[in-house]
Amino acid sequence: MGPDPVFLRDLAADAAALAQGLDARPAQLAGIGVGGMVAQVAALDHPEAFSALTLVGTRPVAPGPVDEDLPDHEASTMERAFSRLAPDWSDRAAVAEFAATGAEILGNDPSAARATALRIHDRTGSTDPARHQSDQLGMVFSRLDCSPRWRERLPELRIPTLVVHGRCDPFFPLGNGEALSRETPGAQLLVLERASTAIPDPAAGEVAAAMLALPSAERS
Repeated sequence: MGPDPVFLRDLAADAAALAQGLDARPAQLAGIGVGGMVAQVAALDHPEAFSALTLVGTRPVAPGPVDEDLPDHEASTMERAFSRLAPDWSDRAAVAEFAATGAEILGNDPSAARATALRIHDRTGSTDPARHQSDQLGMVFSRLDCSPRWRERLPELRIPTLVVHGRCDPFFPLGNGEALSRETPGAQLLVLERASTAIPDPAAGEVAAAMLALPSAERS
């Protein structure tokens, strides 16, 4: 038997339960990439748990085939990123270098990616290469069941929302963030001119300030 399926809505429910377990007050929720997809569903399914929402480098549909009106992954960049030979996942230095070269292909900071890969490697409580590969690549998302669709529910969102997107993002090109902000009532769009899929350190303060400036959702 294979592993149990992972459902997007289970991850969304976990986020809401964690927020409510830590503090009875609604929390700000932020997600990047596929984490931004989880955040959208969490805010839709559990609006009482969150006071504001920040969505970074993501899109309003699940991984896989994209809606016709949304830009898909940049083909040449994806070819370069996914045609590389995989490292020995038990080799700490090789894994870090793999992460750094991947970041460079995507237009992100190789040094930051290398440091993150080393932290992930050091906190992985196993020497199993498959475990390291899963932790480094977030492979749970390749088996994530994202049905049913949620894009058509975005107009239901009633909490202040900030959409942050890198203008140079080849994975989820900017049109995805534009659609997300357009279809979410009252959403603000912050475009990071020199960013790709990650928030560069020089832009972190700008993003944090925009998040803190979001008003709290009105509660009855």
